[in-house]
Amino acid sequence: MNSSIGRLRAQRPHNHALLPQRDAEFQEHEKILSPDFLSVAQITDLLTEDIDGVQEKLGTFLNFKNLETCLKDAILLDYYVSGFLWARGMDFSIIQYSKFMTLLAMLLQNLKTLHMSLEESIKWLGEVMAEIGPTHLQKSEDWNIFDVKQANAIIDYLKISLFQHYKLYEFMFYSAREEIVIGTEQVIEVVKSAYGPFPNPLEEGISFDIYSTFIEPPTILDTEMKRLDQEQGPEESQPETDTSNMDPLVGFTIEDVKSVLDQVTDDILIGIQTEINEKLQIQEEAFNARIEKLKKA
Repeated sequence: MNSSIGRLRAQRPHNHALLPQRDAEFQEHEKILSPDFLSVAQITDLLTEDIDGVQEKLGTFLNFKNLETCLKDAILLDYYVSGFLWARGMDFSIIQYSKFMTLLAMLLQNLKTLHMSLEESIKWLGEVMAEIGPTHLQKSEDWNIFDVKQANAIIDYLKISLFQHYKLYEFMFYSAREEIVIGTEQVIEVVKSAYGPFPNPLEEGISFDIYSTFIEPPTILDTEMKRLDQEQGPEESQPETDTSNMDPLVGFTIEDVKSVLDQVTDDILIGIQTEINEKLQIQEEAFNARIEKLKKA
C-alpha cells in the first residue's frame, strides 16, 4: 500500500506549470471529503464517552433505529464505532477525527453506490491519501492533515478492517437476505362433541369444571328433562321443579323411620354373625385336626 502511494507521488512532476492542474485535483478530493461525516460538536461529545457511550451516541447520530432486529445496521454501527475508537488511540485532532470518519463513510459509500471493486477502492484511497496526507509539493500546511506515520497507520487499519473483509461488505450491500420469521400464527381446532367422529380428550388432562361444562355428555335423565321442558314450556315445568326440591321424608313418622332402621340393622347384624360363625367353625375344625395328629404322634 505504501509503495502505491509512493508511485502516485513519483508520477507527479515538480513542474510549476502543472500547479493549476494539481490544485484542481486537490479541490476535487477536498470536495469528496466534505461535508464532514460527523460535526465538531458530535466528535467532541463522543470523546467524553466510554465504549458503550460511543456506541449509543453514534447509533443516535447515524439514525440507526433497528439495531436489535437489523443485522445490516448493527454491522455498520460496529464499523464506525471500531474506527472511532481506533482513531482515539491515535490521539487525533478534531479535524483529523472529522476527515478520518468521513474517509470511512466514503469508502462504504463508493462500495454501495458506485460498486467499486477492492482494487478500485485501494486506488481511490491512495489518491485521496496522496492529497490529504504529507507530500513534497509546495502547498499550504493546512492541506497536510496527516503526517507520514498517521497516513501509514490509517492504511494499515483499513487493510485489516475493511479491505480484509471486503467480500463480506459486498455481500451485505448487494445480496438480498431472506426475512426470518420470528413469530408464527397457529390455528387450533376445537374438539368436536362426543357424537362426532373425534374422540373426547382425556378427563385427566383438563380441569373438572371445563370437562363437566363443555365435554361431559349429558345423562339420559337430563336429556329427557330438557326435552319435556321444551315440550311443556316454562310455566308447566315449574311445578316439577318445586316438587324436586321437596323433602323426601315428608309423610313419614318417627316410628316408621325407626322400624326401617331396625330392620336394616338386624339384616346387617345377622349377616355379620353368620360370617363370624362360619369362620369360627373352620378354625375349630383346623385345631381338632392338629390335636388328632399330635395324639397319633
